[in-house]
Amino acid sequence: MNSMNRRSVLLAGLGVAGAGALAACSSSGSTPALISPSGADVAAADKKRTRSGRTHELTLTAAQARVDLGAGITARTWAFDGRIPGKELRVSAGDTLAATLSDQLPNQTATSIHWHGIALRNDMDGAPPATQAAVRAGRNFTYRFTTDAPGTYFFHPHVGVQLDRGLYAPLIVEDPREPLAYDEEWVVVLDDWLDGVTGTPDDVFAELRQGMGAMHMGEGSMGGMDMSGMDMSGSMDGTTSSPSASSSGGSMGTKFMLMGAQSPLLGGDAGDVKYPYHLINGRVPADPAVFRTKPRKRIRLRLINAGSDTAYRVALGGHKLTITHTDGFPVRHQQVDALLIGMGERYDVLVTLGDGAFPLVALAEGKNTTGMAVIRTGSGSTPQATVRPSELDGMLMSASQLHAADDVRLASKKADRVHRIELTGGMMSYNWAINGRRFDMNKPTAHPITVEQGRRIRFDFVNTTTMWHPMHLHGHTYQLGDNGPRKDTTIVLPKKTVSVFFDADNPGQWMLHCHNAYHGEAGMMALVAYQA
Repeated sequence: MNSMNRRSVLLAGLGVAGAGALAACSSSGSTPALISPSGADVAAADKKRTRSGRTHELTLTAAQARVDLGAGITARTWAFDGRIPGKELRVSAGDTLAATLSDQLPNQTATSIHWHGIALRNDMDGAPPATQAAVRAGRNFTYRFTTDAPGTYFFHPHVGVQLDRGLYAPLIVEDPREPLAYDEEWVVVLDDWLDGVTGTPDDVFAELRQGMGAMHMGEGSMGGMDMSGMDMSGSMDGTTSSPSASSSGGSMGTKFMLMGAQSPLLGGDAGDVKYPYHLINGRVPADPAVFRTKPRKRIRLRLINAGSDTAYRVALGGHKLTITHTDGFPVRHQQVDALLIGMGERYDVLVTLGDGAFPLVALAEGKNTTGMAVIRTGSGSTPQATVRPSELDGMLMSASQLHAADDVRLASKKADRVHRIELTGGMMSYNWAINGRRFDMNKPTAHPITVEQGRRIRFDFVNTTTMWHPMHLHGHTYQLGDNGPRKDTTIVLPKKTVSVFFDADNPGQWMLHCHNAYHGEAGMMALVAYQA
């Protein structure tokens, strides 16, 4: 039985009551009492949310589907209502969302929906086994919560490596008092894709978890790359391969493990997995998604990285982009040629369009391949699938260079509690962890990172590994440093430390993890829990 199915059986066996029982106990007598995901403190915090009185009811059916990726390419995958991305959900701040998940997945597979980036009530977060038991095959579960913060969000499963299937869709929370002026908007979802083409995410994880050590390669350096640092470029028979050949999917003696993908922007090793396609709104570059409008229109692009192992460098040929938001929160506007977006991150940008057909390109950072969509305002040939606009090599920014807008910057205050969040592990044993301890799905509350309600918290993400990690905190937004942007997901580069601050104002039990789906599943997760 593979990892995902073992977890599915475990979570399904817990039952709905099981999640609540886990909140009240732990395997260690030294663990403090924790606030339950469905307890009185959670209900009291939820009552304080501003509500509009409107409710949006819908059903999301998770089932096997054959999807059209364009250019004659189809893939059998799992999707919401038979499409990728799933249908966009759009509500206004203060609205209530009542979304019923119907699990029709094959092989008795349990699942859930996590509402990524939304600071909602804890028992609706969709993160088994911390906040609920996974929804069993053939069963339904209704997520009901208030969307009180405007912004660009998305939703996806939080069981096994299901994120790398097709089970994802945008969630847009509109601001009734929208301060930006623009004519139209386009939601742009990026994804790295292999499901139903070269294998399944479970196949990938089964190979990765064996680690590079299973390749029985000699110690030291090979092919000009330092194996002790995990950036190895040798094959199983001891021959060498260039990084460029590896990056483009050349044989390395493994079917899925990617080696030689290098990016200075990401501090070295760019990713673990070979993907045959990189999609924008579910389409391959040879048959791209097209947004049609008129010249001189001011467009808001809402960019979402729903991928599992790939950061993207994004640019629009012939244009500059003005970054206005990241992870739903406004920043001081910054004009750029391109931006870097890690898994789980979102950016909103404004652009005034020229006349013609322009490539919106997502370069898979360090992997030497691209996704592409087209914005068309007039005549002209469709850009080539392999086009790489010069803006990709122009002025580029990531979140660490941005600043929070004045109205969302946290008030200056000394942290009441500081936690060192050490990111540990490596490719040799694929033993990714937090503070040297892999998260235990059987004992989710065994070693919590505890916080107290009403306190200012500082997390120091200390990356001791040779890979980058996009670190995501559920149920909250944190601020990068003293005046950086408000975020829920941030890139932590190898051998670097990133300090973030947040106010503990949303009680419950929340997951903190690397949003590389395979690193998280391997164990780079922890529970951030409010003390009772």
